[in-house]
Amino acid sequence: MSRLTLHTTETAPEASRKYIEKAQANNGFLPNLIASLANSPTTLEAYLTVAEINGRSGLTLAEREVIQITAAAIHGCGFCVAGHTAVALKKAQLPQSLVDGIRGQEKIDDARLDAVAVFTKAVIASRGAVSDEALEAFRGAGFTDANALEVVLGVSLATLCNFANNLSQNDLNEQLATYRWQPKLSTV
Repeated sequence: MSRLTLHTTETAPEASRKYIEKAQANNGFLPNLIASLANSPTTLEAYLTVAEINGRSGLTLAEREVIQITAAAIHGCGFCVAGHTAVALKKAQLPQSLVDGIRGQEKIDDARLDAVAVFTKAVIASRGAVSDEALEAFRGAGFTDANALEVVLGVSLATLCNFANNLSQNDLNEQLATYRWQPKLSTV
């Protein structure tokens, strides 16, 4: 059960209502992330605005979804792993085995997408201060300096929604139940 109020178009602050209506139209349902972000119209607007800008980056949908799933797994956000798994499988048409590897934080069989996952992990672990070697490896996989900054953009978007979900402790919408994810337990 969410720790924050889950709003609808009827209960949300006036400034959040247009965003809720748009999210419902785009998804066919109201994701609990949006329903909880509606508590703060400025936060909801920021999330949706950054998501729209991220969608215009030079990275493909598949590459952007690798960033989102990788970051969500690192941040322990099961809601976002599930939501982005749905996008990766349905819209980006990634194979299930590849998505399972991303969700498991494993090396994946697509060299270009693996480079995105590895670089995303480096950005998060170093708070952006990646090593020269990490940046060169990303470039060596065919990515540009613009793409490196777009990974940072994607991580920024992921951090906002991952942390908001972790704060809210949102339940997974039934429409995403098929894509449920639990973090691996550490054996340390």
